Amino acid sequence: MIRNQQALRNVVRRYATATGPQARASVPNYELFNQRLTKARSTILENKPLTLAQKILYAHLHDVSSMTSAPVPGESYLKLSPDRVAMQDASAQMAILQFMLSGMKQTAVPTSIHCDHLVEAYEGADLDVARSWQTSREIYEFLQAASQRYGIAFWRPGSGIIHQLVLENYAAPGTLMLGTDSHTPNAGGLGMLAIGVGGADAVDAMADIPWELKAPRVLGVQLRGKLHEWGNPKDVILALAGKLTVRGGTGSIIEYFGDGVNSLSCTGMATICNMGAEVGATTSVFPYTPSMARYLAATQRAAIATAADAQQASYLSADAQVAADPAKYYDEV
Repeated sequence: MIRNQQALRNVVRRYATATGPQARASVPNYELFNQRLTKARSTILENKPLTLAQKILYAHLHDVSSMTSAPVPGESYLKLSPDRVAMQDASAQMAILQFMLSGMKQTAVPTSIHCDHLVEAYEGADLDVARSWQTSREIYEFLQAASQRYGIAFWRPGSGIIHQLVLENYAAPGTLMLGTDSHTPNAGGLGMLAIGVGGADAVDAMADIPWELKAPRVLGVQLRGKLHEWGNPKDVILALAGKLTVRGGTGSIIEYFGDGVNSLSCTGMATICNMGAEVGATTSVFPYTPSMARYLAATQRAAIATAADAQQASYLSADAQVAADPAKYYDEV
């Protein structure tokens, strides 16, 4: 039974508070990404034209010099260096305990914790958040203290839903993020490879241990024209799900391309990527578009948009040869 509900309501309705070193993502190190990609192209990839998903993956190889041949989708394992980790409050608990065993003073990559899963929807936002403080206070206080100790951004209960907060604050085109939430791929709407993982995988990235991923297939989805005035972005993924069913995307990254991409809003693309998990996809991603630039500017990240604008042709979209002959370069179209 909640006592003094008005007082509790006043306590919990605050803006999100970041205890980490920064509240929003900094400009990605595109120079480093291009250096890694150039090295991979000239060695193991033999200058083969690449899809967008392949570019981002190969730009995040931990040590391309240790590889002797190009990865084989579905067989080879990639050792990757993610740029960021995002965790929700339920899975973050064990991940933090495991990270503590590393002895590190701070996480190796920017990390955030979002308290949303332990808030049960029952009577409305204010009362539900207040109740979560009663039932999960010990967890919240532990996660907040650990965040302060290890330089992790901490988002209090009531701050918002993890995948939306990531899109508004941390997602950046061409970067790689691990998230301990099934809706992590939502950030693909901003050109990020955002992959849902378990807590142990997140700890690898936090502790600067190369993260292993079985080399995925790249499933290309070509969008032509624009949606009917009665249509919306969710119709795109619903139509695709009808074709692929719940397993058709397993082991694959879904990459959207074509002139129809430019007619979609950033949040619309995020919705499509978010639901890619319903077909079993590793994640989904869109090439960088003007709507992404507008969204970045609207969410106080204009500097990222400016940097991404310069990378649109070379890094943040598939190579021209791929666009000209998609069936030749995508594993499936």
